[in-house]
Order: sequence, then structure tokens, then C-alpha cells
Amino acid sequence: MLYQIYETQRSLMEPFADFAQAASKVHSNSLSPMGKNPFAQRVAAGYDLIYRLGKDYVKPEFGLRTVDVEGVTVAIHERIELDKPFCELRRFKRFSDDTKTLNTLKGQPAVLIVAPLSGHYATLLRDTVKTMLKDHKVYITDWKNARLVPQSEGEFHLNDYVNYVQEFIRHLQGIYGNCHVMSVCQPTVPVLAAVSLMASRGETTPLTMTMMGGPIDARKSPTAVNNLAMEKPLSWFQNNVIYPVPRNFPGAGRRVYPGFLQHTGFVAMNPSNHAKSHYDYFQDLIKGDDTSVEAHRTFYDEYNAVLDMDADYYLETIRVVFQDYSLVNGTWDIRGVDGKIERVRPQDIKTTALFSVEGELDDISGSGQTEAVHSICTGVVGVEQRHFEVKGAGHYGIFSGRRWRDMVYPEVKAFILQHSLKSLVAVTAKAKPATAPVVKAAASVKAAPKAKAAVKVAPAPKPAAKAAVVKVGIKTPVAKPAVKSAPVVKAAVAAPTKTLSQPAAKPAVTAPVEIIASTAVVAAAPASAVVEAVAAPLPKAVAAAPASKAWPAVVPKAAVKPAEVKPLVKAKAAAKPAKKVVARRG
Repeated sequence: MLYQIYETQRSLMEPFADFAQAASKVHSNSLSPMGKNPFAQRVAAGYDLIYRLGKDYVKPEFGLRTVDVEGVTVAIHERIELDKPFCELRRFKRFSDDTKTLNTLKGQPAVLIVAPLSGHYATLLRDTVKTMLKDHKVYITDWKNARLVPQSEGEFHLNDYVNYVQEFIRHLQGIYGNCHVMSVCQPTVPVLAAVSLMASRGETTPLTMTMMGGPIDARKSPTAVNNLAMEKPLSWFQNNVIYPVPRNFPGAGRRVYPGFLQHTGFVAMNPSNHAKSHYDYFQDLIKGDDTSVEAHRTFYDEYNAVLDMDADYYLETIRVVFQDYSLVNGTWDIRGVDGKIERVRPQDIKTTALFSVEGELDDISGSGQTEAVHSICTGVVGVEQRHFEVKGAGHYGIFSGRRWRDMVYPEVKAFILQHSLKSLVAVTAKAKPATAPVVKAAASVKAAPKAKAAVKVAPAPKPAAKAAVVKVGIKTPVAKPAVKSAPVVKAAVAAPTKTLSQPAAKPAVTAPVEIIASTAVVAAAPASAVVEAVAAPLPKAVAAAPASKAWPAVVPKAAVKPAEVKPLVKAKAAAKPAKKVVARRG
């Protein structure tokens, strides 16, 4: 009955709220007779406050139209990538007609932001999304209001949440090869479970997981929210906070945890702060401080917009996270989409780097609750784990506002970029070096008549790198290689403009940083074809060019022995002086 009573009260208050809004506009209009009253400004402010307290807050939009990328304004198109019964995967597609900016956008990493399903809409992370869009391809989970989901769609459990996250991760991996995952508050637990299950099955896991202010281990520094969930039995929640949706909504009859109860709980945590905020709003209206007034409206339009959660999901979250501590105790079993029961094993995660973020003054997820993820993900090596505590930040400060933009985001950006570069370098290190074909290639160079230019073989570093990265700028004919070399295809894969140097004991060999698709082709081709292509005779025009201008080749040290380089030196000494010809480099 409580839900019906609340809806009845809201319907009765709606006409009064509309009247208060109209009265506020009349008294604030200087052309109106009522606006000429000496107390008109105060009266208008009072009516506006009544309107704000009595109005119904609907789901706001993200409203992101443009973003600045390296000084260039980029257009944003928000679209639904996947539509599930209880969630939409939204993508913020960026567009630009500037070629340089477009290449930059193409090379940036893809990030899945998993928004919390804890009473507020995903738009609560608007500032998070806007900031991330500067340097990333951004996707976000936009959870639906359960009272708008018909009962014909079935129930929604915590297992379904985990399965949704896995599906979204695979969707991004299918587009970009891999991705990064960021979870804020409540979803840190199901996201960790999703990645753990993928790792246990041997699937490709995300490059990084960034976990911010979440109750991984709610036993550490329990807050008022934690205490309520831990002290009350599960039956208390079933009997006191679960209600059916009224008949005037599409999800009529669905058992839910109403959003207005969650909102009441949030306000009850800091009632004096909210009362002061509204009094300050009243004073700002009187003073005409439009900047402060608009900031208040923007915040509370978001804060007061709440959604209902399916009862099964809510109750299972209470039990798993706050009462049984199933994740940290290693007792959490999840039913997959195929009906198979699987145990969540965070220790199976090995190839995903881990970054945890906590606010020093967080009153929702206490200190140490998120950091606990490092103690259960024992399969991730220490250098791939990092923790960051934001000084002076509360719960919302770690993902929204000045502290998020100035303190947290630079750390998150650097962490994601670091592991994105590692993944690119790892792709170029898959070719297996071979020793036998090198001798054949060297001999062919020695037998070549009237060589016009010497083939310079750079001494390679110790066999730490598994592959040779060859940057091909000029097409050279191949003298009947034993294996047909693959064509070089340049792909639109952007790479950082910094140079990556391979460590060497003697001369340093610098690899080109502009990693193109030809790297992957060369890595996949047999080593003999690669070496023969480098050592083959050059055209006359190219041969006449100085050796210093030839494209560099990096050959594994294990593939070339000192004795095998001598024929190359002799060929260089035997070469006749070449005419001075200007060679174009492709």
C-alpha cells in the first residue's frame, strides 16, 4: 500500500507545484504588477522553493553535444548500442571533419563505464562520461526503471546483472579487440564477478579494471548504509521495503524496491546538509546569484531523479554483498545464461591490470572496502595493481566535480594509456625468430652481382624481444623467397607519437612507434620470408641512396651470429661507387 499512497500524494501535490511555479514567474517578472511589490523577489524565491520541493523529477538526459579534444570541438552522437530488457548499452560516438583529430579519435582506447543500479540513473555519471570522452571511446550501462518494465520480461536477478556485464564486454571486444572497464560504487562487485568468470573459462579479459568507491569487502570501515544492511535480517527488507508497482505504470504488479525509499534514505544520511543547501538556494534567488542557483538546480535535478529496482536483484545484493560477504569469502555461485552454475574465483584473473580508487571522506563505501580487491585478486602481479586515495573527497567527489577532473581523472587516464600501449607492443612480439634461413639470405646478398648498396644489419639487443618489427617504406623485390611474403597493408590504427626504444646492451635499436597493420602481417609471416625480403637486391635508384637513409630493420640477435655478418661486410666492400641519384622514400 505504501507505493500507492505515495503516488496518490504525488498526484495531489502536482497541481500545487505547478501553481507555485507560475506564481514564482509572475512575482519575478518586473513588468507584472505583482513584480513591482518591494517583497516580490522574496515571494518569488519562496514559491520557487516550494515548486522545487513538490515537483516530480523525471529521468534527465545526458545532454552531451560536444567535447573538446586537443583544442578541437568534436560533435557527439548518443545512441543505443544494445537494448536489453533491464538495461541499455549507450555509446557516445564522436565525429570530426578534422583529419588529424579523426586519426587521434580512432587510436584512443575503448572504455566501458558500468553505472550503479542503486536508485539513481546513469546520468549521475554525466561529468564522468564528459571527461572520459576527451581521450577515450566511451560506452555506459544505462539501467532502466523497473516500474517501466512489463512483467512479461521476467525477473531480474544479480546473476542477470553479471551476465549483462559479460555480454557488454564481449560486444566491445568484438569491435576493438579488447577494452577497459570502469565501475563506480555498487557495480564494482558484479563487474569483478563477471571478469572472474571470464578468466576462469579462459576467455579474453579486459586490459584494465578501474574500481571506484565500491563495497568489495563491506566489513571494512562500515558506514551507516552498511550497518543498516548488515544489522537487519533479510526478512525485514522483504516485509518493509518491497512493494508492487501501481497499476498506472507498464510494470504494474512487479515487486520492486521503490526509488522514493532509496531517495529518502540518502537524504536521511545528511539532513542538515540538504536543509542548508535549500536555504542557500533561497538566499541566492533573492540576491540574484544566477550561477549558484543554476548549480543547485542541476545537482538536485539529478539527485532527486530516482528509479525502482527489481526486488530479486535488490534482496540478492543485500545478502551477497552485505550479509554473507560471498565475494571475499569465495562462496559466490552464479547461474549463467546457459543455466550452468559457476563459482566466482577472482584469483583466476591474471591478465587484467587493477586500479582501485577511494575517497578519504566517503560516507557510503568506507575506507578500505574498495582496496580489498587487491587482496583477493592474487593472480594479478603486484606491478599491475594500484590503489589511489583521493584526499578530501567524499563519495561523489571521486567521479564528479573538481576533484574528479583534477585529481582522479589524470591517474585513471595514465593507467589506461599505459596498458593500452603494452597491449600494442605485445601484438608486435608474436613472430618466432629463425636462425637457419638467415644464412641463406646472407649468402644471396654475397652472390648478388654488382651490389649498389650495402645491406646494413644492426646489432640486436639480447633475445628479450620475441619478434622483429620492420617498418617498410620502399618496396624491394624478393629473390624467389621460399615462402611467399604477405602483402603490407597499412591500417588506420593510430598510435602515440612517442618513440619506444628496445633496451640493448650495446648499440640501442629504436623501433618505429607508428605501429601499422603491416607489423601484424610481418609477425604472422615466416621469419625466412621477412629476412629475405630485407636482404634482397635493391632497385638501382634505391641502391644509390646512402645507407644511412635506408629503412631500419630490427633482427633478433639470436637469428644473426657474428660469423654470418662477414659476407655482408665483404659485399659492401666489393660494391662499386654508385652515381649520385636522389631516391624517394615511400
